[in-house]
Amino acid sequence: MQISARNVLKGRVTAVKAGDVNAQVTVDIGGGNVITSVITVDSVEQLGIGEGKEVSVLIKASSVMLGV
Repeated sequence: MQISARNVLKGRVTAVKAGDVNAQVTVDIGGGNVITSVITVDSVEQLGIGEGKEVSVLIKASSVMLGV
């Protein structure tokens, strides 16, 4: 599969907090850095996402906001 996203980070799932519709998935990408994504519970089940599973995090956005 080819994708247009250029920001692809590999990591390991450290937590999945499932709600009724959405799930919060936390991914350790190394170096003490984590990324948290919110996806549907259906996607978690369909992709077989669970703690310890290796995943790729794809980031494609028209803007990224930072705050201090």
